[in-house]
Amino acid sequence: MDHDLGPTGLGWLVALETSGLGESLRQSVWLYPLVEITHILGFALLVGAILAFDLRLIGVRAPLLPADALARLLLPVAVAGFALAIPTGLLLFTTEATALAGNPAFLAKLALIGLALLNILAFHRLAGRRMADWSLSDRPPPGARFAGAASLTLWVGALACGRLIAYL
Repeated sequence: MDHDLGPTGLGWLVALETSGLGESLRQSVWLYPLVEITHILGFALLVGAILAFDLRLIGVRAPLLPADALARLLLPVAVAGFALAIPTGLLLFTTEATALAGNPAFLAKLALIGLALLNILAFHRLAGRRMADWSLSDRPPPGARFAGAASLTLWVGALACGRLIAYL
C-alpha cells in the first residue's frame, strides 16, 4: 500500500490505520518486527499444541499418550499462544487496516480461526466432556476423531492464509 496517498475505506479503519499506534508501528524499525515475531511465536505455540492434541484425537500414537494427560499438558500452551497471537494480531492489523479488511486471505484466516474456535467449543461440550472414559483408548470416539481432523484442517488452513496475506 502506498501510504503517501493515504488510506481509503471505512472511517473506523482509516482512523485505526492513521492512529498514533498504527503510525508508530509502521515507522519504527524495531517495533513492527518485534510485534510480528511475537505474533508468529504465539501462533506457533497455539497451533503446535493444538496439532499435537489433534493427532492424538485422530489416533496417531494413541497407545502411548492418555488423551486427558496430554490435554492437561498442551491446553495451557495453546492458551498462552492464543494470548500472544490475538493482541499482536490486532496491533499488526492497525498498520494496514484498510488493505487487510479487503484482503481475501486475511478474511479467510479470520473465518477459519472462528470455525476452529467453534470446533473447540463443540469438542469440549461433546466428546471432550467424557474424555476420561476414552482417554486410554487406542481409538477415540468418532466425535473426537472428527473434531481432531476438523481442527487440524482449520488451523493449518489459518496458517496458510496467514502466509498468503502478503501475496494477495
